[in-house]
Amino acid sequence: MHVVKPLWLSHGGELRDHEVYSCHVSPDGTRLVTAAGDAHIRIWSTEAIAQSSNPDYTKPKQLAAISTHSGTIHTVRFSGSNKYLASGADDKIVCVYILDPNPPAHSHTFGSNEPPPVENWRVLRRLVGHDNDVQDLGWSYDSSILVSVGLDSKIVVWSGHTFEKLKTLSQHQSHVKGITFDPANKYFATASDDRSIKVFRFTSPPPNATANDQVNNFVLECNITGPFTNSPLTTYFRRCSWSPDGNHIAAANAVNGPVSSVAIINRGSWDSDINLIGHEGPVEVCAFSPRMFYREPPSDKYMDANGTSLLPSVTAIACAGQDKTLSVWNTSYARPFVVTQELATKPISDLSWGPDGETLYLSCLDGGIMAVYFQPGELGYAAPLQENEKTLTKFGTGRKAGVIEGIYAGHLEELSKADEQRAAQGRMGELMGDGALVPAPMSNANGSAPKANGAASSSVVNGNQASNGNSTNGTTAAQPQADPKVQQLKQRVEIVNGKKRLKPLLISTSGTESTLPQAQLLAATSQSRLPNDAPNSILDVSKPYDGLPKGGLGSLVFNTKRKFAEVEGDEERRIEKRLATNALNGSPAVLLNTAEGLLPANHVARESQPGVPEPLQPVIVNPALTVSRIRLGVPTLRSVIIRTIGNEPSKQADSGADGDSTVSLEAKNGTGPSRTGRAQDRDPTRLTCTRRSQTLWQDYVPKPVLLLTGNANFWAAAGEDGSVYVWTPAGRRLLSPMILDAQPVILDCRGWWLMCISAVGQVHIWNIKTQSAPHPPVSVAAILDVASQYQGPHLTGGPSIVFARLNSRGRVIVAMSNGHGYSYSPEMYAWQRFTEPWWAVGSQYWNTTDSSVGKVTAANQSNAVVGNDEVAPENVSAGIIPLLERNTTQNIMLKGRAYYLQRLVKALLVAEGFEGFEANVSVAHLENRVAAALALGAKEEFRVYLLMYAKRLGAEGLKLKTEELLRTLLGKLLTDEDESTTASEDDGKGWFAPGGDILGWNRADLLKDVLLILGKHRDMHRLTVPYAKLIGIIGQENGDDAMES
Repeated sequence: MHVVKPLWLSHGGELRDHEVYSCHVSPDGTRLVTAAGDAHIRIWSTEAIAQSSNPDYTKPKQLAAISTHSGTIHTVRFSGSNKYLASGADDKIVCVYILDPNPPAHSHTFGSNEPPPVENWRVLRRLVGHDNDVQDLGWSYDSSILVSVGLDSKIVVWSGHTFEKLKTLSQHQSHVKGITFDPANKYFATASDDRSIKVFRFTSPPPNATANDQVNNFVLECNITGPFTNSPLTTYFRRCSWSPDGNHIAAANAVNGPVSSVAIINRGSWDSDINLIGHEGPVEVCAFSPRMFYREPPSDKYMDANGTSLLPSVTAIACAGQDKTLSVWNTSYARPFVVTQELATKPISDLSWGPDGETLYLSCLDGGIMAVYFQPGELGYAAPLQENEKTLTKFGTGRKAGVIEGIYAGHLEELSKADEQRAAQGRMGELMGDGALVPAPMSNANGSAPKANGAASSSVVNGNQASNGNSTNGTTAAQPQADPKVQQLKQRVEIVNGKKRLKPLLISTSGTESTLPQAQLLAATSQSRLPNDAPNSILDVSKPYDGLPKGGLGSLVFNTKRKFAEVEGDEERRIEKRLATNALNGSPAVLLNTAEGLLPANHVARESQPGVPEPLQPVIVNPALTVSRIRLGVPTLRSVIIRTIGNEPSKQADSGADGDSTVSLEAKNGTGPSRTGRAQDRDPTRLTCTRRSQTLWQDYVPKPVLLLTGNANFWAAAGEDGSVYVWTPAGRRLLSPMILDAQPVILDCRGWWLMCISAVGQVHIWNIKTQSAPHPPVSVAAILDVASQYQGPHLTGGPSIVFARLNSRGRVIVAMSNGHGYSYSPEMYAWQRFTEPWWAVGSQYWNTTDSSVGKVTAANQSNAVVGNDEVAPENVSAGIIPLLERNTTQNIMLKGRAYYLQRLVKALLVAEGFEGFEANVSVAHLENRVAAALALGAKEEFRVYLLMYAKRLGAEGLKLKTEELLRTLLGKLLTDEDESTTASEDDGKGWFAPGGDILGWNRADLLKDVLLILGKHRDMHRLTVPYAKLIGIIGQENGDDAMES
């Protein structure tokens, strides 16, 4: 190993050399590019650097000097295709250069000591997309994308073909100072001062890719923060590197405890179990050698029969940073085999390996640029490039998305490509005028007529192609049937002076015909004598058109012969004067020619609208709706909104009220013209709370109100601007306005719970008493997307929300127009479906209640008080679950939308293999009812459905489910108190709730009721008798035989 540092290899200044911030070697290894604080990019000959000690070397040393940036250049990189060169500087601009084969225009700048340029590098594109310094650049290995990172915390992805901005990633929270690409072309990683490395997955975009095409590309794969918890923030760069085998990322500026290190991150798991420790200061740059090495010289004894080497391959990595030390590591050893201290007087800023893998170039902030040459065998013995490709194959490098499944799939792909090419040619031909009708020539001998869309320019006869006047060599006499293309070709033949001539045809019409509908421009014939402004008059663009008046197209819009119409309220003709002034300034308005005269288009449109007051028109569209996955219909803005609440009848009787004790809240939105002259200055909305025509309180809000709700605990109003106001029953503002992400759509309350659904589908639920939310805002997109899968292949109306309500526990209940009913679980953070058309068609328990169940109701529960979600057995149809089922019946069954589903179920009932279909669906429906009642906390419904389920289990003889149900109901009733108190880790909810209750019901009582129902089934006695004995339903003497059996 030896270090070469020529004196001429620097960015010289008047007093000192400028700091060099970046260096990079071209893929062919002939050029070294450097960037420094003098705002210059210099390209050097690597051959001249290697021959710096040879006095006989006379070839140019500096190939070019580029000064397009206005500030310090931080990074410079060649593309993998060796076609482009990119640079980024503190002027926030990324410049892309290309080598012009023409010689430079000027030999050198006047008054400078720059040597004349040898190569002509010109600026191809200037990319503007950063708000602060550009700190690092990276090209993908196939040069399909260019990624720039900077101090604005942004990652900007540019197309490597058109250099359009494809995407801006803002995942980092601080300066981004490093970028590296996966050699398999699947990922790229960025390092930031937020002490993280973020790995992004991408697919190489096509050359014609746009930002709209790449919305779902460049997604975050992993966020790595472990090795950088306490990493210093004083480094100028965090330049990481990806190993040539694709297995590891070398992350600079990592720490291992209090010691600076280089973290080696494993691919796939993205964890770091290896650290390179030895540098005294933070490491700013790492660089893997692009070649892989063997520990031993390759020879025939290490080759298999296919000529593949059997030696294990290793990689080499160089690290440098603020301690001015260069270290080179090899994966064969635990320690660095090269450590060069005090190599520079200031920190080393960048490292770059040559394509041979044994030459290393480095730049320093003291202005020095050096080259380190390793002798063969020092790093190892370089493996052939096929070893890199072989290693990267397992990561899918060079592989297209998907694999062709057999020859038929390949043939289908070829047909698809051919059809796409024909469509593209057809569209091009249409643009070039193939769609115009040609005049029909005289019929030839066979009486055939030309095609309406023009004759084809080429045809294939016996394998020989004829186009643009070239005749075919084959004959058509031997063919059993004439080819239509040949007939078209014959129609182009004409006789001139006794000789046959082929009519010329545009080259644009060559190739196959377009299969798309052709847009035809028909010329006006003598039979069609319609006026020029008729809608069915079509212009013939095959010849010039001189039908415009002398004033041109503008005179058609501004007809000087027509006067302005009389506008009511404009006696001084201000509108006419204003339009004339605008026309002089270059911004004329469009005028419409009406019966009364010329009128502005907007004035006519405004007069044609019905006279609806502004507050009664629909509210404006929120910009958030244009990018949201869901857009719900916003309620119409009404002038008056009234919400009433009343006391319970028992309370009215106790208070001696006369029946008119209802309290109402009225919101009156501002109507009429603006008092200030501006349309946006509308009157505030007045809210008035009254009882018995007596005003209780009054308040004003600045924006119109869309929705009102309230109960005995609070009042709430939702405004057009997305604000939600809350008042106490006495009119005192309880909370500051809560701001939604869009206009409100549904507003509901229950107890102390308040729910609001916005126009972008976000469900907000708050507890006004505790001033908290059970869960973050949740979107209804999930239930709408699930519902859309059942719509079938045809275009049908999407499902809509029929109603959304709250229960006493603050859970939202949503009924859909497609018959589905949902509720959101705040504990599991998921939507649960309680009803669907499947149960309505396949279950025997749809819209039914078992009257025999009510007979087993305990005596002390016969007069149960009806609560929020608790319904007595005799009125079970008033619960939430029956409400959702009735919605399914109304929207699906009664409207005939389940016709095909009913046909399917009827066919399954008699089909082979579905003998127990109806019974299984019925049992599953009852299980779903029990689970829904348990989730909603509906106490009475849970007991009724549980007993119906137990009765069905006994009738079907399902012993496994029966035994599991009895064991679950028994729970820990017979467990010692000491054991039950220590097993806190097994505590759960629902069926597995600790203690002796389930949803407020005593486990023993529920088990007793279930056993009474199952007792009449003799085949269940082996299961039910032991449990009946345990809870005391049958005596000890009666249960001995059962226990023995």
